[in-house]
Amino acid sequence: MKLHNVGIILNGVTGRMGANQHLARSLLAIQKQGGVRLSDDEAIMPELALTGRNEHKLRALSEAHGGIPWSKDLDALLNDPKFSVYFDAQTTPLRFAAVKKAIAAKKNIYCEKPSANSLDEAVQLYQLARNAGVKHGVVQDKLFLPGFLKLKYLLDTGFFGELLSVRGEFGYWVFTGENQPAQRPSWNYRKKEGGGIIMDMLCHWRYVVDNLFGNVVAVSCLGAQHIPTRWDEQGKPYTADAEDAAYATFLTDRGVVCQFNSSWTTRVRRDDLLTVHVDGANGSAVAGLRECWIQPDAGTPRPVWNPDIPNPIDFRATWTQMPANLTYENAFKAQWELYLRHLVADEPFRWDLREGAKGVQLAELGLASWKERRWLDVPELP
Repeated sequence: MKLHNVGIILNGVTGRMGANQHLARSLLAIQKQGGVRLSDDEAIMPELALTGRNEHKLRALSEAHGGIPWSKDLDALLNDPKFSVYFDAQTTPLRFAAVKKAIAAKKNIYCEKPSANSLDEAVQLYQLARNAGVKHGVVQDKLFLPGFLKLKYLLDTGFFGELLSVRGEFGYWVFTGENQPAQRPSWNYRKKEGGGIIMDMLCHWRYVVDNLFGNVVAVSCLGAQHIPTRWDEQGKPYTADAEDAAYATFLTDRGVVCQFNSSWTTRVRRDDLLTVHVDGANGSAVAGLRECWIQPDAGTPRPVWNPDIPNPIDFRATWTQMPANLTYENAFKAQWELYLRHLVADEPFRWDLREGAKGVQLAELGLASWKERRWLDVPELP
């Protein structure tokens, strides 16, 4: 077996998402399976090093996974020719400076979204990476979820006919930390630390809509700060000055109206934490994280408005769950494998820093729309 070893510096993976999704379920899983196969006798093998600001967390994470090399000295790792890739999963305000430094060191880039804290910074990173001739990518994991891959299949095979509208519902109740521990870190609710659901989630909705329903050309967004006081990891109350909910509408260049509600202050009564309902002239579908339900025109019931009697139709029973005909990988792992193939075999990888900048652009426009209380056009990025 010919192995192409790819050294990867992982910065900021001591947090829940980085440790679970990127390290354990993606890169270590790739190592365990023998790498990413290019052919029967050729594979790509990631070699990892951890870095970050907290020595205790780095040591604990390393020991939990068999002694992965780690260092607090990012500069030393960037100067080591063994490592050709820099991955960043830090909090957003820290990302720009670190990725910029990695580009200057001629490292290939892969990073979490948002790719930067502002559109100017996100575009600058894209231009720096392009000019340096390094390869670059941004995590866009929702596209690789089983439910969304099933939705893509329906779109590609013409199930919907003419697309009409899309309704996305994301969120769940995040406990305030007063009586029960919060499920999200407190920085999510502080503006100065990069918190706020608009920057977090509109970056996701940009690539979801662009890749499935047409390019976003206009946005209207209303944010809300529903819960003003929360309790941090030490049990101390603090002012939550970042928005914890957003209600956005996007228009695409295909004339599709897409409404996405994002909330950390809602209690779930739907099929999943994220559902996307797509209506077409010939049929509709509802996709969750893993499952997808469909209703073709011929299977659509004929409801009649009559509030004076119990509804005679069990609407949920009239939908058909799509079968699991394929085996789906972890969404983060699937994109990591494509990125590694892009590095070694030069296969196409369209989810680059420019795509990441488009997500930041939509989030900034969403914030401006909220402030100005009006629709805003989405201009083409350079």
